[in-house]
Formats: sequence, structure tokens, C-alpha cells
Amino acid sequence: MKRTQVVFLLVVLLALVVVAVSLAVRQAGGVKPLIETPQTLTVRVVCALPVEPFVRDAAKAFNAEKRKLEGHPIQVEIIPMDGLTAMRRWEREEMNPVPAVWIPDSRYLVELVNATYKEKRGRDVFLTDGEYRARPIAISLFSWGIYSSRAEVLKRKFGEINWQAIHDASIAKGGWPELGGKADWGYFKLVVPNPSRNVAGLAAMVAAAGEYYNKTNIEVADVTDPTFQKWLKELMSAVTDFSVGGYSVENLALFGYSTGDGGQLLESDLLVNMAGIQTRWADPLVIVYPKYLTFFDFPFTVWMGEETTALEKNAALEFQKFLLSPEIQRQAAQRGLRPANLEVDITGSDSLFMRWQAQGATTVIPRTTRMKSPDRDVLQALLRWFELNVVAR
Repeated sequence: MKRTQVVFLLVVLLALVVVAVSLAVRQAGGVKPLIETPQTLTVRVVCALPVEPFVRDAAKAFNAEKRKLEGHPIQVEIIPMDGLTAMRRWEREEMNPVPAVWIPDSRYLVELVNATYKEKRGRDVFLTDGEYRARPIAISLFSWGIYSSRAEVLKRKFGEINWQAIHDASIAKGGWPELGGKADWGYFKLVVPNPSRNVAGLAAMVAAAGEYYNKTNIEVADVTDPTFQKWLKELMSAVTDFSVGGYSVENLALFGYSTGDGGQLLESDLLVNMAGIQTRWADPLVIVYPKYLTFFDFPFTVWMGEETTALEKNAALEFQKFLLSPEIQRQAAQRGLRPANLEVDITGSDSLFMRWQAQGATTVIPRTTRMKSPDRDVLQALLRWFELNVVAR
């Protein structure tokens, strides 16, 4: 046998030995394959409850497209969580695993969490500018939702529906007959979500304080003023049930007057449930926009800590772009949310804003005053007052 043939056979034998050893080691779990399957980029999104159905449906559509980033498949996972619960878990560092994205009810929650982490880490974990800045994915307004028959009586009695009128209705000793309503209506019942478990409950107390003081910026001294506290306690005494932590419009639709006569609630929730309320109850809801308006802007906020990779952060931006695309924003409008993409029109024939104009809905935000977001001290003061004066009653 020639020398070249011998060398060739030795090379082949050596290759076969290497392959055999490689297979044996791989079966034993010793090494990774030479050609790895692309790693899936899982984008975990902690999402506020009012927009969770919209975001979840968008995530399903996004995942169905099997998008990739630098060859890696992207998979979006939605985790529903109220904004206050999420804020507490962030600040106690109980998010495990740490999500790539947080969509809370309002931007001020992001600012509060970021301030806490900035003290701990010496840098921002949520950004306000640049490519990774927090960006709203939709808007919803805090508006009065009141059964039509009750709203007519309140307007005749007080001239308009506002927190002072609701307060005075709440303390009417003779109940609805004293106000001009029917005896079988009983006493006025206010709908406010539990402030210790729901951002909307806190927003209701802040909005009430704004109207009481006739100003947009509430301070701790305002919350601790004894005269205001007495007024607020009288107001909150009209809430029949704080055991429900979630948003309350569904309960109005399901249980009618037993849940309450009305309250300040999310415009989007009112619009989505309007048809169900008219189908189930003879008395429809009406929407009234308050003088001091609270905005829920649902910011898409990318976590900038080292717990997520650069690829995961960029994959999150791909989902953000998808959420803000005209087609998906039109789906937001169909859920009663005001699109963050200004190219999307909400005056079309299929718009909930147009459909329920007779009930008070409007496509153009009324000329009004925007409430400023409360700081941490104001939130803590309100929550402490609530625990001592309402929960403990």
C-alpha cells in the first residue's frame, strides 16, 4: 500500500474516532453541538390591567408573525399586574425573573420606581429620553360614569356633576328622596376601587382633593388638613364595597345599582361595557368629563438594568414599534382607548367614541385642567389615611 493511501486511511479513521467520541460526549451532556439553535429572545411584559386585553392580543399577533432579531426568534409574554402591586414589587426587588418591559397605568409610577433604584444603583433604570425612553401606547381619561336616571337628578339638584355634588349626595340623610330621586333608590352609592390595591382608587382621591382645593397640585399638607379629611371621609363613606380590587365598570355592568350609582372611572372601561349595560339594564350609563382631568398614559417602559441583555432590550423595542403601528393602534381605539399614534383617527363609523356620543363620549378632549401626578409623600399620606379611616371602620 502506498504511503499516501496509508495517510488517507489514518485521516479517515481519526475522523471517525472524533465523530464517535463527540457523539458519546454529547449524549452524556458534556458539550454543546457545533451548530447551536438560535436562542429565543423572551420579552416579558408586566402590564397594567386596563390595557392587558389589548396588549395580550397584540402579543399573540406579534408572536404569530415569528419575528426575529439578529437571527433569534422573539417571543412576547404578558404578565397582568396592577400598577401599585408592580411598583411595590419593583421597589422590594421581587420581580423574578426581571421583566424586560413594564407598562404601568401612569408615567408617575415609573418615575417613583426609577427614583428608588437611582438611590440604590446610582443610575437610571428607566429612561425619559433616547431610544429606550418610556412611550405611551394608549391614553384613557378618568371620567364620571353614572346611571342616566341618577345623573339627571344630580344635575337638577346641584347644577353639575362634580366631587362636591357627589359629596353632598353622599351625606344626604334622607337619601335619594331628599335629592329629588325615587324612594326605592335608597341612598347614594359611590363606586371607587380600593385605593390600596388599585391605581384608579388613588387617582379618585387625588382628583377629589384637586376639586376640593381648586388646584391641580396636591401636597401632604392638603391631605392632612382635618377639614379636608372630614370631607373626604364623608365622601368615601358612600362606597359600599372596597373588597373588589379591580376596576369596577364590569361590576356595574353585571350587578347594576347594587354595585353603585356611579363614580369616576376609566373612559375606556365605560365605553367597552356600555353596550352590555344597555342590554342588561334599562337605565344606561352616561359619561361626564370632570373639570380636573386625570390622564392614564400606559407608558411602554424598557428595563435598563443588567438583568436583561442588550438583545432582549432591542427585542422589546420591536414589540413597542408593533404596538404603535397604525393597525394595532386602531385595535386599541376599538377597545375605547385613545391611540398614542396620532395618525389613527377615532371618528370612524366603528369608533366607540362615535357610537356612544349620545351617552356623553367625545372624540375631542374637552377644554379642562389636567391634574398633576402626586409625589410619593402624597401617595403615602393618602394610603395611610385610607387605612386608618376607611379600612378600619
